[in-house]
Amino acid sequence: MDDRVRATSLANSGVRTARTALAAREVLEGRRRGALNLLPFAGPAVVVSVAYMDPGNFATNIQAGARYGYALLWVVLLANLVAMLFQVMSAKLGIVTGRNLAQLCRERFPQPVVLVMWGASEIAAMATDLAEFLGGAIGLALLFHLPLLAGMVITGLVTFGILLFERAGFRPLELAICALVSTIGLCYLVELFIAPVVWPAVLRHTLSPGLPDKDALTISVGIVGATVMPHTLFLHSGLTQDRVLARNESERRKLLKLSNIEVIVALSIAGVINMAMVIMAASAFHLGHPEVAEIQEAYRTLVPLLGAGAASIFLLSLVASGVSSSVVGTMAGQMIMQGFVGFRSPLWLRRAVTMLPAFAVVALGVDATRALILSQVVLSLALPFPMAALLWFSRCDAVMGSYKNCASMTIIATVAALAVLSFNVVLIL
Repeated sequence: MDDRVRATSLANSGVRTARTALAAREVLEGRRRGALNLLPFAGPAVVVSVAYMDPGNFATNIQAGARYGYALLWVVLLANLVAMLFQVMSAKLGIVTGRNLAQLCRERFPQPVVLVMWGASEIAAMATDLAEFLGGAIGLALLFHLPLLAGMVITGLVTFGILLFERAGFRPLELAICALVSTIGLCYLVELFIAPVVWPAVLRHTLSPGLPDKDALTISVGIVGATVMPHTLFLHSGLTQDRVLARNESERRKLLKLSNIEVIVALSIAGVINMAMVIMAASAFHLGHPEVAEIQEAYRTLVPLLGAGAASIFLLSLVASGVSSSVVGTMAGQMIMQGFVGFRSPLWLRRAVTMLPAFAVVALGVDATRALILSQVVLSLALPFPMAALLWFSRCDAVMGSYKNCASMTIIATVAALAVLSFNVVLIL
């Protein structure tokens, strides 16, 4: 009986994917019009947006809000704008070329360069998953009063279960991740009603840059480092490369326009959630508890300040963040391996291998928050490879043809990349 139910569920999921693909085809051919016709194309940027509100963002945003109040909100806004720029470029690369970023690197770079990039990208994917997996496990352990190891096992099983949705096509997995993103957003919407927010100060600090002291620079660098991540640049180009195929130049231009709209909407929502994290931490901790810097500490401090309900909502958002970002991290790892070396590992093996570092960290008694910080340093070291490759291919005639970035776009993207990489050097130091 269970097998029949599972088979029926998978069949229904496959129907959802087919219906989405058919609706997208009708929009591209001009047979469907209206604002709601963006929905069949919504998915890739929603999946990628998870990386911009993962447990690493929780840690940096809590520290920023607790220590400096609303003063660093402009950094969150700036980091999100840079993220939008590079995700637009990544999606465009997949749509125009029909290749993901890793595949293009394998096809066009010398083999030694490809091997170095593959190694760095694999390490970055594992470091990403370490932070995300630990974040979800910490949330579960605190929410249900479990040992951290038990939280890790549950997180691993839930993540693997969600990844199985991909067998029925792209739509069921996108919907599952969308549900988790919605959970994070709703949790922080509720938190903003509970916390005593000073909205005029929020608006002022969002639009007026400034650093209160030299330590604020370090936290600002951490915010940027937790926002612009290497695995999302690989993943987005792969999610758009064969989801809906354009049959002519007119359809391709329409597809690019719809993709850009989706990126702006999805990452704007992710940016608002990130800002809500800082606002909540600033409103709850800044005046009385500016020393709060860890996720566990934030939870325990929230209980007497705003009540057990607010603290539980905070943990629920953390669990949703950890699970969804761990799913996306595993997807990115699969795409990186397939692109660079041409084959995929079994899903269970990929999930098991990426879980091992997290279990090793806990088994060796390493502080979980310390491990999260070190994982961000690893990501900082790996980030130059995909950023440089994406800039190169986006400007290359042989790759992009008439769709290559114009000179002004290239200059803006290069300046943004240099700024992010400079910030990451500061973070490493």
